[in-house]
Formats: sequence, structure tokens, C-alpha cells
Amino acid sequence: MSKPVFWLRCEKKEFERRAALTPTTSKKLIDAGFEIFVERDEQRIFDDSEYEAVGCKLVDNNTWPAAPVSVPIIGLKELPESTDPLPHTHIQFAHCYKKQAGWSKVLSRFHRGGGTLYDIEFLNDPQGRRVAAFGFHAGFAGAAAGALALAAQRKGETLGLLTPFENEAAMIAQVKELLGGSGKGVKALVIGALGRCGRGAVDLFRKIGLDEDDILKWDLAETAKGGPFNEILDVDIFVNCIYLSSQIPNFIDHQHIAAAGKQRRLSVVVDVSCDTTNPFNPIPIYNINTTFDKPTVPVDVGVENPPLSVISIDHLPTLLPREASEQFSGDLLPSLLEFPLRKTAPVWVQAEKLFKEKLAEAATVEGL
Repeated sequence: MSKPVFWLRCEKKEFERRAALTPTTSKKLIDAGFEIFVERDEQRIFDDSEYEAVGCKLVDNNTWPAAPVSVPIIGLKELPESTDPLPHTHIQFAHCYKKQAGWSKVLSRFHRGGGTLYDIEFLNDPQGRRVAAFGFHAGFAGAAAGALALAAQRKGETLGLLTPFENEAAMIAQVKELLGGSGKGVKALVIGALGRCGRGAVDLFRKIGLDEDDILKWDLAETAKGGPFNEILDVDIFVNCIYLSSQIPNFIDHQHIAAAGKQRRLSVVVDVSCDTTNPFNPIPIYNINTTFDKPTVPVDVGVENPPLSVISIDHLPTLLPREASEQFSGDLLPSLLEFPLRKTAPVWVQAEKLFKEKLAEAATVEGL
């Protein structure tokens, strides 16, 4: 019987430095009898040599399309836009199951190629919990980016290029320095505070020195009455960490902001959830994803009112690429070890069932 195989592809998304498989998890898979191919990738936080040292087989950058169709391809972010059919099995975040922009065209590539998508966002255990997520580091990095944007705004500047930090300590030190030595006096509100993402945001705010009373931690109970919420306008930084699954009242909107006028304290919105193109986005004050080279987008609030900007970067954990990758890949490992049994393993059975449902929806939309 041949060995089970995974092929770790390079990441093509600009500024993405994380990896779905780290040298640590690759070695554990190899020790369990897997064969791991790793595409060379200068962009990845882990050096090629780190993979080679644990027994991975290095292959040329971006050569997965030529890999045997039987070999599963694992990556993180969505593939570059293309109309090429996809015959392989892909394990990745595809960002197409919630009807995001272009969702049906992404799925139509699998339909035409006969491939299968296991979307990591929807790998759930039998209790319905996600088996692996970047949530904590997304919230942590998002809160840090929000604090950096606030520091720039206080100087009358716009936040410039964000580059990944070597580690958490370096991130905290820089944020505190740019805020004048501490975040004390800054007020923040986190919605979704009980989830992994929200806990990460709260942790960052604590570590940069915000007083506990200045970190408002909201979850379902606090938002049950329905927005818009005036409390959001009364903090410096609002971090949205919810998992959006259906339409809810807006948290804030243009009319709400305009009514506050010069009385608004809110300076920075960090939409970690980043449902930018989702028709149910509860923060309809922006319409583009921002990027690490242009982290913020201004909100039109009129020349008389204090500035307001939004951060809507959809891969924030890459600001802490090594720690985020190790945590995520470690959480994913037990499910990857079960992949050869995917026809009976609950995590994979459920994920394939969902894929087929979404594929049928896309086929109808695309007329396939």
C-alpha cells in the first residue's frame, strides 16, 4: 500500500507568509507514515531548509498543477483568479461558501475539473466546532493594527506599510512605543469578545497597557437588542470579531456616524471578520479589503468631522506568521492524520457533503 501524501503549495497572496503545514507538523506527519512534498517558497516565514531537515521532499515553486491528480494539495489562502479547471483535491480557505464576490466562478472550476474542495473554514468536529482557526492571532494582530492606525492618526498621518513581526514581544513593544510608551487612556470595544478572535484582541489591548475598564467586551448578550450602537462611537478603536452567518442589524452605518458629528470619539474600525463583500456585512461603511501596504481606507465623514478609518485586511495573522502558523497547523494535525480515512472520518465526511451542496448551488448559478 502506497504512503498517504500531502503537497504543500506556495502562497500567491501578496504579503502572505504563513503556512498550513509547518516543519513541526510536517515531521509529525512523516513520522506517522506520510510523504510530504513542499514547494520552495521565499515568501514563507519558514525556510525551505527547515522542511528539508525534517524529511520533506522539496519541489519547485508553484508546480502543484503538474502534481499527480491523486495527490491532495494543501495551502492557506485562495488560489489566484483563473478559469482553469481544478482536478485535484484542495485543502484551503476558499472564501466562497458564504456567497462572497465571485464565489460561483471559484466553485465552477472544481465542477469542470472534477476536483474536491475541503474548505478549512468549515472543517468541524462532531460537536460543530471548528477544528482549526487563526482566530486568536487574527484578533491579536487586528487589535495591534488598530492601535498602530490610531497612533498614526493622532500625528495627523495615515498608517503606512505593515510588515510581519519576528514575534509577539516585538509587536507589543512597537505598538506601545508608537502610542507614547503605553496604551493607557485608549478605549476599545471588541464585539465577539468570547470567541477565539475576540479573546486575541482583548489580550493585545491588555498587553499594551489599556485599563481593564477601557476594554469593552461585547458578545451575543450585548448585541441582542440590535444596532446601530452609540457605544461604538464612544471608543477610540472598535474591533469586530463576530462570525457572520445570517443577516443582523448594522453595528454602525453612515447615517449613525453622521448624526454623531464632531461628538464622535471613534477613530479606527478594525473589521477582523472582514465580510467586505458579504451582503449581510453589519459594518457597511467601506467596500474594499485593505492590504498590508495600504492598511486603512478612510470613511467619508465630511471635512468638518474628526477622521475615521477602517482596517479590513483578510489575512491579519500573517503579522505574526511563525506563531500563528504553529498554533493553527498543530490544531489541524489530528484531522490531517485522519485524512486517509476521509470517507468515514466525521470531519472530512461533513466537509465533503458541504462542498457538494455548495457545488450544486454554483452549478445552477453558472448554468453548468
